[in-house]
Order: sequence, then C-alpha cells, then structure tokens
Amino acid sequence: MDNEETGDMRVPSTDSVRVAVRVRPFSQREKSSGSQCVISMHSQSTTIRDPKDRELVRTFTFDLAYWSHDGFQKGEDGVLIPSDPSSKFAGQSDVFHDIGRGILDSAWRGYNATLLAYGQTGSGKSYSMIGFGTNKGIIPRVCEELFQAIEKQKENVEAQVMFSMLEIYNEQIRDLLSRTKAPGGLKVREDQQLGFFVAGLKWVPCGNYAQVEKLMEQGSKIRMTASTNMNASSSRSHVLVTIQFKQVFLDTALTKQSSINMVDLAGSERQKSSGSEGDRLREGSRVNLSLTSLGNVISALADSAMGKKVLHIPYRDSVLTKLLQSALGGNSRTTLIAAISPADICYEETLSTLRYAERAKKVQNKAVVNTCTLVRASRAENKLLLGSGDAGAAEHSARFLAELQLGTRVTWAHLLEQARREWEQQHAALTEEQEMVKTLPHLLNVNEDPQLTGVLKYFIHDGSCDGGRAASNAIRLQGLGISDKHVSFVNLDSRVTVAPHGKCKVIVNGVPVTNRTKLQHLDRIILGSNSAFLYIGFPSERGAEDLSRFDYDFFQLERAAAEGVSVGTFGALSPGAGQADPSILAVFQDYVKLMPMVVEANQMSEELGKGLKMELKVKNLASSDSRGYDLQKEVMVKVTKQQTREVWIWSKAKFINRKFLMEELYQRFLESGDSHVAQEDDPFWDPVEAVHLGSAHIWLQSLAHCMMLEEQVEFLNCDGLEEAVLHIRIAPCSPEGWAQGEEDMVIDPLELLGKRIDFQIHIVRCLGVKWLKEDATRGIQMGYKVYDLPNILYTKPVWNNVNPRIEETIHFAALGASLEFLNYLLTNALIVDLWGLQEGCVHLGFSQLDVLLTEEGHIMVDSKNFSSVKKVGQITSNQMPELYQKLLRSEQETELLRHVNRALREENVFLKASLENTGSTQQAQKSDNPKGASMTAQLPTATESKQKCAQQASCDAQLARALKAFYQGMSRARGRLLTLRQCRPPEDDQMLRPFVHQQSQMLKELEDLLESSLQKLKTDVAFIVKKKKEEYLLPSQQ
Repeated sequence: MDNEETGDMRVPSTDSVRVAVRVRPFSQREKSSGSQCVISMHSQSTTIRDPKDRELVRTFTFDLAYWSHDGFQKGEDGVLIPSDPSSKFAGQSDVFHDIGRGILDSAWRGYNATLLAYGQTGSGKSYSMIGFGTNKGIIPRVCEELFQAIEKQKENVEAQVMFSMLEIYNEQIRDLLSRTKAPGGLKVREDQQLGFFVAGLKWVPCGNYAQVEKLMEQGSKIRMTASTNMNASSSRSHVLVTIQFKQVFLDTALTKQSSINMVDLAGSERQKSSGSEGDRLREGSRVNLSLTSLGNVISALADSAMGKKVLHIPYRDSVLTKLLQSALGGNSRTTLIAAISPADICYEETLSTLRYAERAKKVQNKAVVNTCTLVRASRAENKLLLGSGDAGAAEHSARFLAELQLGTRVTWAHLLEQARREWEQQHAALTEEQEMVKTLPHLLNVNEDPQLTGVLKYFIHDGSCDGGRAASNAIRLQGLGISDKHVSFVNLDSRVTVAPHGKCKVIVNGVPVTNRTKLQHLDRIILGSNSAFLYIGFPSERGAEDLSRFDYDFFQLERAAAEGVSVGTFGALSPGAGQADPSILAVFQDYVKLMPMVVEANQMSEELGKGLKMELKVKNLASSDSRGYDLQKEVMVKVTKQQTREVWIWSKAKFINRKFLMEELYQRFLESGDSHVAQEDDPFWDPVEAVHLGSAHIWLQSLAHCMMLEEQVEFLNCDGLEEAVLHIRIAPCSPEGWAQGEEDMVIDPLELLGKRIDFQIHIVRCLGVKWLKEDATRGIQMGYKVYDLPNILYTKPVWNNVNPRIEETIHFAALGASLEFLNYLLTNALIVDLWGLQEGCVHLGFSQLDVLLTEEGHIMVDSKNFSSVKKVGQITSNQMPELYQKLLRSEQETELLRHVNRALREENVFLKASLENTGSTQQAQKSDNPKGASMTAQLPTATESKQKCAQQASCDAQLARALKAFYQGMSRARGRLLTLRQCRPPEDDQMLRPFVHQQSQMLKELEDLLESSLQKLKTDVAFIVKKKKEEYLLPSQQ
C-alpha cells in the first residue's frame, strides 16, 4: 500500500485552483433582441471582443474551455449532442468527464474536493451544476457514478455516504432537507479542531442514488417555497450540496474520508459605481456580502501566491467564506467553473467574470489525504462526545456531528434503516402526485431560476376551488400581492375557467383579466405581483410540447409586449440590418428585467404603508447631445411619494440595492408584524433632491455669423414630451456689452478666426412648466454649459410661478477665437437643462473660482490658447490689470497686422485689374490718344472707389440678413424634426389613425417650412446677384 492507503504520512499536495470557463447558447430574450456573440474559444483560450470597439479584444487562458454556444442538436432522448462531427460543442457529458470525474477521483483517494460555479444570473451556472431534464449536470452525475462505483467495491470495504443541502441568503442559512425553519437561520459555529461547521444541519445517510435524487427534489421544493414566502430572488442565494464520503477498510482497521462540496453561487451582478455611489444605503444590504467577501478572499490568496505580503485573509467576513475556508487556500482540491453569456449586451458582466476567474486560478491549496485508523477514530469520537476533541475528530467531524444530531451513537446500518423509512413515506406522497399529474389539469410554477421551475404543482379538481393565502383555500398560494381569497378556478365539463376575486391581480397571457376567462392548455398566468404559473390542461389537450420554452423570460417578454414595450420603443432599428444598436438592446433587457421588480417594490410599499409609487423610465430616451446625436440610454426608476408629491430618480443599481433592503424590511414585517425603522435606515426614504425635467437645444450657427438669435424652444422630457417652453436670446456684443448691428455681420465665419468674440446669453423666461402646474409649492432652475467651461452655469431658483420670468444675462468672451470654437458654433447646440426643485432640497450652483474672467469681468471661453492665464482664485489684484493689458495689446497688434495685410491684398487686386484694362484700351485707341492720357483715363477716382466699397458693404449686409432668416428657419425645422423623432405610436389601435394623420400634418408643415426657407434664400441671393451685376454693368456702359 502507498502512503495514501496506509495513512502513515500526510504529505500536503500543493495545487492551484483549477479553472474552467463555459459559454452558453443565446437565451430566447437575446435571440429575439438580435444579440451578437462576442466570445470565441480556441483550445484553452477564451477571447472577448468589445461590441463598442471591434478592435479591442482580450484573451484569457484557463485549464479548460467549453464551447456550448452553438453546433448542437437534441437527440432522441432529449440530450444535447454535437450537430455534426466537426462541431466543437461541449455537452454535459464532456464537462462531467473533465470536472466530475476529477472530483470522484479525489474523493476515492481521500482528498477533500470542492466545485464552485460562478457567473452572472442566467449565465448557465445551475445548468452546469444541476442540469435540466435529461441533460443532467455535474452534481447528479457525481452522485450517480459514486454509487455505481460503490456497488463494485470489495466486500472488505464499507462505503458510507452522508448528504446535506443548504441555502445561504442574506447571511442566513436554511436547511433545505428540513421543513422546519429556525428563526434567524442556522448558525455557523467554530471548533478549535473541527473548524467552522453549521450547527443543527440535517445529514441524511444514503444507500443509493435514487435517495439522493429525491432529496435534491425535496430541497428544491423547500427552496422554492421559502423564496416565495420571503419574496427573495433565488438568483441572490448560494446553494451548497455536501457529500461526506467515508471508506472503512475492515481488514486493515483503516478509514479514508472525503468531503465533497459543490456550490452554486449567487448571480455575480456587477454593481456600476456610477449608480451605487450615490446611494446613502449602498452598504446596508447584506445580500451581496458573501460574494464580495469571497472575492476579497480570492484576491488576498492570489496576492499571497504571487509573493505579495498579505497580513490577513478575510474568511470571517461572511457565512459563505467561513464554510469554504478549507476549499480556498486549505485542505481541498478545488475547481471553479466560470459560466459566461455570449451576448454583446452582457459584455461588462462577462468581462468581470473572466477577470474573477483569472484571479482564482492563482490561488494555491494544500490538500492532504484524510486517513486514520479505527482506533484513532474511536478515541477521537469519545473525545468529541466528551466535548474535548483532538486532531482525529476533525477527520470524522461530519459523521459524528450527524450522529450527535440524531441524539445517539448508532451503527451505520441503523442510520441507513432510519433514512429508508423516512424516504418510503415521502416516496408514497410523490407517487400519488405523479398519478395526479397524468390525469388532472394543474398549474406549474415558473421561476427565474430554471432549477426551481416546475417544482410546485397545484391541481385543479372537479368543481370550484379557490386560491389564496388563507389555509381554507384548496390551492394555498404565497407571494407578494396574493390576497387571502385571490382567485377562483372552476373545472366543469372538461373546461377550466379562472376569475379574480374582487380587484385582485390576475394576468393571462400578458393581459390583465377582470372577468371569468376560459383557460387553454399552456396558457401563462401571473397572480399577484409576480407569481408565474403555466397551465397544463386535460390529458386530451396535451401533446409532445417542449415546456422549456415557456420560461421566466417568455412570461416577462409577453407581459412587456402587452404593455407596449419592445426594442423599437427605445430606438429605431438599424437600416437594412433590421437590428437595434447593442446599447438599445441592453436598455430593453434592463427594462424587461426590472419590470417585475418594480411591481414587487410597489406592492411592498403598499403593504408596508410607505405610500411610494415607482415607475420605470429611460434616461435620454428622447435626448441628444450638442451635435444632435442620441445620448447613451439608461433605465431609471422614478419614485413618487403620493401624499407629498415628492419625486426622486433612482439609477438601476440604486433601485436594485434598495429593493434588497425593502425585502429585508418586508420579511421582518412578515415575521414580527413590525416594519418600523429609523428614517435614515429606511430604504423607502431619501432626502429631497433636484429632479431633471428636460432639455432644450438652441443651435448656435447664427452666432458664428455675428447674428442675434431669439427663440422659444421646447424643453423635452425623457419621454420626448413637452415639459415647458424656454424664451432665450443669444446676441453678439462689444466687450462693453453693447449689441452689434447688421453692419457687424460676417458671411464667412473664418473672418472671426483669431479675433475677440463677445456674446451674451439672456434667459428671458420659462413658459407653461408642467412641474409647477402639478404642485404650486415647487420651483425650477436652469443650467447650461458653453464650450470648454469646466462647470455648469445655473440660473437663480424661481418658486411658485407656472410662467416664471428669469431675466438673467451672462456675458462670455473668446479673446482669440480658435478654429475649434468656430466649428463648435457652426455645428453644436447650446443645451439648457430644466431642473425641478422641491421644498427642502439644496439649490444647484457653481463656484466662479473654477472659471477664467476677462478684465471686464466676463466669463472666458475657448481659453485653451491662454493656458498660462491663472484661475480667478489664483490671480492677485495687482497681477490682473497687467496680465489683461498684455493680452489686449497683443490682440490689437494682431488685428492691426490683419487690416494692413487685407488692405495690401485689395490694393494689389485693384491695380492688376486696372493694368489689364489699361492695356486693352491702349490697343484700341493707340493712334488717337497719348500714352499717359490713356492710363489716367482708366484709373478710378477716389469718389468712385468709395461708391464701390459702399455698394459691396450693402450687398454683404443683405446677404447676412438673408442668411439670418435662413438659419432661423432651419432652427425651427430642427425643433420640429426632433419632436417628430420622439413621437411614439399609441398602444390603442383605435388611436392609430388619428396618430398617423397628425404625423402626416407635422411632416407636411416641416416640408413647407423647409421649402419656404430654401425658396426665400434663393430669392434673396438671386436679388443680391442681380443687383451686383447691375452695379458692375452700369460703369462699363457709361
């Protein structure tokens, strides 16, 4: 026998954590949204491509890489297999062959083995671990092959298998094999010799795989019921399946023991810092604590393996890391399988998962073979019973703890007999249920976690049966928004109908129902806030349907479609391709994902008496940047306190964090009836804040021609609807603030290059503010930013006035206009944001210490050419006049040189033309006139030159006025076009015809406006050209 068999030596085996990555197929939601694949694999390498920058790719190398995205088909038994010999598809059997068999090999040799599944929600973690239908995952396959191998063992070896299954949610442990729930969950205890263990956890002896299979079904049912009762998302919980495998060699008095831990971790949703940093309660929820702590442990262990000095490994920071202490850096052979999505809309999450896995593969473990003699085991057992314990006790902790929980030391055979009797009782109930499934119509639960879908079955017997919370109901339902008497089912004459009680919420196939409705086979039913069920009809109605397509996503997409939400709602499809931009797809996915969460949050608010109403909005849905391009869209949640009409806007990340906290408070309310919490800790409360109401675009091209612009433009809110009207005036002026006239207009903006440009922005008033119409106690502020200013400029707050007069003017100056600044004026708009103020909120403002001022005290823009100029707060009063005097002298000297250069060019052209005229006249009148007289006759007099200059100036002014009128027309056209772009077709089909008629009228008006503006410009230019021709022809005729 070698050392592993005799147990004479316990030499640590140093191994790195083994890492595998697996990419799943597109989900139905991703297919319908037209998602693109950003993942590619070759051998052990995994490459991810940035959907926003196709040239940016990142490659990771792991121990194993599984391509399960495509190239497969369903076999006769429903198992997914490669579609052809050249396919690189990796099925469940391939994953088990590499990972599962490695776990079994370690267990038989006496090593502890751990498997962790990591990835975002819906990435395929549970599919790899548990599987679905005939496509069994690693856990059931490991259990099945373990018992198959046990049956082939020699008679002198007794194999003992103990099974446990627990769930960790919000730092509480629930035993999934026990129907009794411990208040506050089971506790993690620590023993000097045993390490961390779960006190009171049920361990079940198993003699065959069938028992393990039924135990897992039972655990899933308890998990589903618990998550429904607590309104807790299963994707936010960890499931830990542990098998204690002990081999007793009867002829050598030797024992060999292995602990197999298989962990399906919670979804690793990456919280965007931009969303969570603004939440005062971002540290309040404990839902993500275990995953965060696990990441910290892995990072610390990876740093230690790389030779960095690490003072502390934070195992004690969470329940999960305590229980996994031996699996990470301890006595275990550990494998991490990173499940990733191939979709472009999941790029950030997938990249985060790959980086996490890359850190994990650096972790070093020191596994030993767990062996000892029966004599040592007996002594250790005695000491454990006496409460003293020693090293041997640690090796046999699981079995002895299980026996202690049963209250006595008993033989293994007796433990198996007890487990068998309990299993037979449960088996009888399961058999009865299976018979009812074949004959009766029933409801199957549908859960976000595919492993929990179909776990609960509610049978609809002949006659009438009610469903609800009350124990008297034939169908006992739990969940948010479920009333005591919620719904009624009637099974009569091979026909099943459903009807809500009173105003209870019942949705069938995405549509709310209020009257009794006949159910068809495979109808989708949602009761309360989000309790989803698939209706299975009578046996005569059933066929060979694939029920797996009616998953959680199907329900939510159907519900969204019924409410008029689709990809097209958030942006137009790409021309020709018929596909939306990846950013629009991401917004659509987020919106659909948050829809049921918002419904649940509203229900909790109602039941807890918080008085909040939450509704989904899309930030920048109808907004564009200063150049007219669409801004990045993001889902947000508008929160309104109905009693006080206070409003908040929460980001996606902030809302998700708050919902977890709401669930904690709601669970406390269910358990104790108490929902009181200090205001600063209340997830339903926030201090009042300013709310962004909308934006207005004022195009600046007229300023590039030194023309005044005065307009009334609409503030458009996030839905593209008019929120208010802004009256604004933008006027070029002198450094002293005097308005410029038509004689100062320029045709070519390049004439302003290098010159000083002064202009004033005058916000006159705001008209018809809906925010103020809704509540007279509210106020508004406006803010805007010009070119390269570092800060936003805000107007003074105005309260209690639906048409507030602002009358605020700010003077700006560009001391030497750059080409970039002139291009900005020609191609960009000034964006003015409208902000709503609420009583008690902080006003918006800025510090002038962050801007540069001219000598006259005007705000300087286009200041990059004056980088040597200090900020206002850094310039002393003595330095200011001297500095600006130098700038002004430099500007004056430059302007003088330009005038001289321009005058010399004009004189040169004039003299050249005169010489050509003189030559032609001399040739015609060579014999009649003296040479000197001919030259003199052709030169214009000073009076004639002045007249020509005046005529040229008159034409330039006329052309400037024509351009001004044209630009004003184009600004109006831009505004109408923007309004047209944001119009969405109505949900009601009856309103479609008036909508189309209205759109046609708006298009006709836009066409007329463009036509009239162009026609007027053509007429004005033709008149100016004609006039110039007449002026040039008149002297030649004379």
